Amino acid sequence: MIVALIIACEVGFWVLLAAGLALRYLAGKPRLGAAVLLCEPLMELVLLVVTTIDLKNGAAPDWKHGLAALYIGYTVAYGHYTITWLDRHAAHRFAGGPRPAGAGYGKERARHEWKLWVRTVIAAAVALTLLQGAIWYVGDAGDVSSLRAWQSGALRVVGIHALVAAAYTVWPKKAPAAEEERPSLAKSR
Repeated sequence: MIVALIIACEVGFWVLLAAGLALRYLAGKPRLGAAVLLCEPLMELVLLVVTTIDLKNGAAPDWKHGLAALYIGYTVAYGHYTITWLDRHAAHRFAGGPRPAGAGYGKERARHEWKLWVRTVIAAAVALTLLQGAIWYVGDAGDVSSLRAWQSGALRVVGIHALVAAAYTVWPKKAPAAEEERPSLAKSR
């Protein structure tokens, strides 16, 4: 049941996001669209409550509970960022807004990657807190090795993402050469 709820929350996230943006930009109802977008966190709250009830009713803690904690952590850290990013693109595409800036190149791109890493740290911190709460809640009565494994996994993700951000710092992404500077294939023939 927990896995089905996680899938429903993910599908619900995208459905609410599409509906909210459609209301804002296609239907011309920005306040109603914003209200729909504000419903997003309610799904994670439902997931948290159902997961807690599942554990309270004696379910053995397993990978499903760990996945729910990581999903909630990811949504807390990246949910608003994703909505804002898509909102800027929808405003550009459907409402004549300015073209959204990309992640950039060089130091600007490295800074962007480190900001994303901070979001990953926040996601992991939320997941670790929820997992530790579940471990304390279950106590010595149950096997919590699965939850501890998810904690280790969250820390590994933080480490891997740090390596990705460091790679952009050490080997910065270079801007593509301008069109005028590129040799034309037609001129070289």
